[in-house]
Order: sequence, then C-alpha cells, then structure tokens
Amino acid sequence: SMHSTRVVTGRTADGTATRYRAVRLLASLTLAGSLAGCAVGPGFRRPSAPAVASYSTTPFPERTASAPGAQGGAQRLLEQVNVDAQWWRALGVPALDTLIAQAFQASPTLVAAEATLRQAQEVSSAQAGSTRYPVADAAASGQRQRFNPGALGQAGEPREFTLLNASVGVRYKLDLAGGNRRALEALAARADYRRFQLDGARLTLAANVASTAIAQSRLTAQVEGMEAILRDEDEQLALSRERVRLGAASPDEVLSRQLQAEQSRAGVPTQRKLQQQNEHLLAVLAGRAPGADGMPRFALEEFTLPSDLPLVVPSELVRRRPDIQAAEALLHAANAEYGVAVSKLYPQLNLSASLGSQALGSGALFGSGSAVWLLLGQLTQPLLNPGLPAEKRAALAAFEAAAANYQSVVLEALRNVADVLRALDNDAQTFAALAAADSAAQGALESVQRQYALGAASYVQVLSARQQARQVHLSLVAARAQRLIDTVALYQAVGFGGETVLTPEHCTP
Repeated sequence: SMHSTRVVTGRTADGTATRYRAVRLLASLTLAGSLAGCAVGPGFRRPSAPAVASYSTTPFPERTASAPGAQGGAQRLLEQVNVDAQWWRALGVPALDTLIAQAFQASPTLVAAEATLRQAQEVSSAQAGSTRYPVADAAASGQRQRFNPGALGQAGEPREFTLLNASVGVRYKLDLAGGNRRALEALAARADYRRFQLDGARLTLAANVASTAIAQSRLTAQVEGMEAILRDEDEQLALSRERVRLGAASPDEVLSRQLQAEQSRAGVPTQRKLQQQNEHLLAVLAGRAPGADGMPRFALEEFTLPSDLPLVVPSELVRRRPDIQAAEALLHAANAEYGVAVSKLYPQLNLSASLGSQALGSGALFGSGSAVWLLLGQLTQPLLNPGLPAEKRAALAAFEAAAANYQSVVLEALRNVADVLRALDNDAQTFAALAAADSAAQGALESVQRQYALGAASYVQVLSARQQARQVHLSLVAARAQRLIDTVALYQAVGFGGETVLTPEHCTP
C-alpha cells in the first residue's frame, strides 16, 4: 500500500497528463494567493504629530548670553541649520571623533543591538518564506513485504518483494482573511523597532562618549585647581604657625587654618576618585577594559562651543527621534497583531496536493511505475471557540497599551527637549555671571599683589585673594563644561546622529 500523499513527476503511461495537472495546480495555488482579499482589521496609520508649535509657553531667546573667553560665545537656535550626522565633529576635537568611531566598532552594546536586528529580520524573512508561497517537500521510501495468497483464499506460495515510493507534495494555506499578511506586517514592524533601537543605541553611545570626555576635562582641571588651593592653604598654615612662634598670632589662628586646609585635603581624593571613575567609564564606552593603554586625555581648552544649534519643531521631532520611532513601530506591530486575532474568526482554507510513483524496483520507479496523485482542499470555519473572541479582545488591549506607551514616549521627548533648551539659556547666564565674577576676582588679586609690592598689604592677604580667585575659577570651569554638555544633550534630544529614517508601510483596508 502507498502511504505517501506528496506530489511528483514520473514518466508513466500518463506522465505527460500528470505533469500538466501538477503545473496547473501550482499555478492555481499561486493565483489564489494573489487574489486573496485585503487583510481584516484596521489598516495602520501613523499617529498625528503633536498639536503644539513650541516646547514651552515662554519663548526662548534668539541667542543665549555670552561672555569673553573659551566656551563663552553666544549660541543661536535655528530651525534651518545644516547638521552633520556626525555632529560631534562640531566640538572640534579630532581625538574625540576617533574615539567615537572606535566605540561604534567595539561597543558590546552596539554589537548586541546589531545582532538583535539581524535576528528580527531573519525571523521575518523565514515567516514570509513559509507563508507567502506554497511549500513543497520531496519524499522517498522503501519497504520489504511478504505476501501470502492463502490469506485471501488463493493458491500459491508466499512471495517477498520490495515496494519503492517517490513523491513530491505541495501545501498552501490560502490567506482568505489576510491573517498571514497581518502576521508578516507585525514581524516587519518589530524588525523596524529593532532598527530604531540600534539607532537610539548609536546616538546614546556617541552622546555618552562626548559627555564623558567633556567631564574628564572638567574633572582634571578641577583636581588641578583644588591641589593649587590646598598648596596655598598649607602655605597660609605655615605662616600662621610662624606668626604664633613670633608671638604675632594666637594658636586659634593656627587651628582655624589647619581646619580649612584639612577639609580641602579631604576633598582632593574625592575629586580624584570621580576623575578616575570617569576615565574607567570612558574606556568601557569605547569597548575597552578600564586598564587599557592608548586612551586619549582631553583638556577643556580643546573643545569648541558650536554657535548655531538645531531647533527641531515638535512635528519633525516625532519623525526623527529613534525612541519615538521605536514606539511607533511597536504600535504598528500591535495593530497588525490585532488583525491576526480578527482573522482567526474567519474561514480558513488549506490546499494540498501530491503526486508520486510506486514500483517494485528502482529502475521502474521513474519509468513504468504506477503513478498516484491526490488533491485536497479543507475549509474550516470556527463555530464554537470562546477563546478566539478573548484573544481578539486581548490583542485590542495590547494595541491600546502600545498607543498609550507611544503617547508617553512623545510627551517625555517633548519634555526632554524643553529641559535642554532651558538649560542652554540658564547655564549660559550662569556662565556669564561666573565669568564676570572670575574677572573681578582676578582684578582683586592683581590689586592685592600690587599693594603687597608697595608694602601696603601682607603676603597672607595675597594668599587669601589668590585662594578666592581659584575658587571662583573652579566654578567657572564647571560652567564651561556644562555649556558643552548641554550642547551634546541638545543634539541627542532632537535625534541627530541616527542613520535610519523609515516610513512604515501602510495597509489600506
């Protein structure tokens, strides 16, 4: 007996007609798939852009405050400004450009994101290959049998023989309700989600490397400044002790100076710890071990503060930021998965066919063997399955959750940009005030130094004025670095630096 239900070719007496039937069957299956109706469920439409024209009720100034010196220039926010995808080049530090390029190659975070994207793409391709087209399988089998005519009441001796089978089978699930199309649409949307996640990871990595490099330059300058202040305080302490020895001061003065010096001494290791931890972070961001050689060191004077910054309107922001695009891709996937759940309530039509040859020897299998074929169509309509409506409701709830998540991501993105824009303005004002204070402190120090040269001021007064000037300068260093970090944060907030801008395909119901 023949157990195969698969199709194939064989040169039998009616081989030509059999092959014609097989070709006609495959053509019919393909045509039926192409003529299947549009997928059930609502077609996906991109969410509308936010109905707001600005990020804050208070207008932003045309340009920020400015002050003389490095990183002190005014910055303008422009809607029409050419921004290089590698925006970090605007900071003017070639070593930073090289480090970010190395991070893109070596960062485990990006390697994992790229692999996850490839996985999603291959899963989508695999599902598409198995649902869009008929599936054909070849089969061959052989069995040894013993036949006894006496079992049928016939005379004769028992005989043994080998029965060979060869066949090819084709099966296809006709996508009447479009469930397969919706499933593929969902997989493609999830692949887009992984792509946008990769873009977001790349943008975040570039911003983190740039911000950490700026922080390294700030911490290095602050450690050097704190050590200089400590040297001045130790010198003041030594002078106080000498004054006590000469009877020109009381021991309380020494205790007061010692307290101040030891407090400053305790602050230096704390600041140095932050500096060293920052160096470790920068190495890991670049995909290296913290103790690896060849890591660059950055100085605050190397960085250039960009004068023209991009101001992306909210309607463009939602089409540019990777996290918003990723949330939209998840919304698209949820919409398609709802369509899959709806399609299960409709009739399902499965088609299959087989053609094979049966013979007692391998030579006759593709020659004079007997051909057998089978055509099967199965239509199934769910009648009583309480789980299907529940599955539909669950898919609808998942879509509503994805819509709410999208709205939340958009609102957080708008807040993020608004915060950065306010930081640019306020931190520029802080810098201008500290720059004026630094200029005043330097002027006071020069005045005391001139008085000291004329004998009208003591050396202790010179040390006190120098210490005050250095304290103000430390604050100015922090303000300079903060303006650079705010600039990096703006580029990240408006989504520059990603490489993918996709327009999701829409399915019209």
